[in-house]
Amino acid sequence: MRVLICDDSAFMRRAIRSMLESDPEIEVVGVAHNGEQALDLVRRHSPDVVTMDIEMPVMDGLTALRRIMAEHPTHVVMVSSLTTAGSKAALDALRLGAADVFAKDHSTVSANIGEMRDDLVRRVRALAVARKPSPRTSPAKPAGGSTTRAAARVGPAKTETIPDVRAADVDLVVIGSSTGGPPVVERVLKAIPVGSRVPIVVAQHMPRMFTESMAARLDQLCSVKVVHLQPGMPLEPGAIHVAPGGENTHLKRSSSGRLTVRIDREPEGTLYFPSVDALFRSAAEAIGRKAFGVVLTGMGEDGGVGAAELARRGGKVVAQEESSCVVYGMPKAVVSRNAAIASLSPQGIAELLSRICGAARQAA
Repeated sequence: MRVLICDDSAFMRRAIRSMLESDPEIEVVGVAHNGEQALDLVRRHSPDVVTMDIEMPVMDGLTALRRIMAEHPTHVVMVSSLTTAGSKAALDALRLGAADVFAKDHSTVSANIGEMRDDLVRRVRALAVARKPSPRTSPAKPAGGSTTRAAARVGPAKTETIPDVRAADVDLVVIGSSTGGPPVVERVLKAIPVGSRVPIVVAQHMPRMFTESMAARLDQLCSVKVVHLQPGMPLEPGAIHVAPGGENTHLKRSSSGRLTVRIDREPEGTLYFPSVDALFRSAAEAIGRKAFGVVLTGMGEDGGVGAAELARRGGKVVAQEESSCVVYGMPKAVVSRNAAIASLSPQGIAELLSRICGAARQAA
């Protein structure tokens, strides 16, 4: 597993190298101080994965990312500051083709080195064995008129069979996503029509500041209201609710029948936050057969157990099909447990959600 590191901070270059080289299967093939150097080293070494800082002199990370994805498509993990500006830049990077984002905080690197190391190594290992990103015919443009790598690949190669799911059978949609997910989440949620009565909850593996920025962007892009969940908040009919990063979101039904959320770090031993398993399990308990789950691209197996529990209680789940995933880990975990009624492209998932929520709007 060959990795190139690009960061203008000597401290972060040493820290990232130390973290990666703790795994004997990872080889650091080059170290760059800026995007221009990174681009040259990518051409020379053809790494499996690049870790890329965003704010750098000479050539910044977003410019380098666009050039890499146009000239030498490679899995890129953006190393972003855990700030509001950093989180917005990270989301821009994901839309431009970055596979994942790793949050850095210089003030806590030394104290949290073990946790950060394990997290970074997991991400790099998952991407190193994943399918190479598709080449671009021209450099991607910044957010607004951009077409991300994920979006560029979402169209099905042949006509898909969309499962027949009746709107009357769906009172809640829960969506789980990880590596490569944010552009796909945007694509499928933009299909939700105004006036739907079905609440939607999204769990995307990201730090809290990143999920806050994600919710704000989705609120601008989508036709329906998007909120960042807070403890005890009730779910609004027809709204999209983004689970906060760094904690788990659990759904519960009040005595009046209204759905609210509990947000905490339970259960112990959770590997990814917000946990898709925790969200889906609580949906299965609160809603049962009227819950509809969607599991998108992501590393690991988060969502597999929760999807199986949801299916056991009569709910329905679809998974993103393999060829459109950046990492086919989470959807595979669902399919391997026979919990999915179908594997669909993001375009197919968007069409299905549009049908369900559109029909729900008409029936309301």
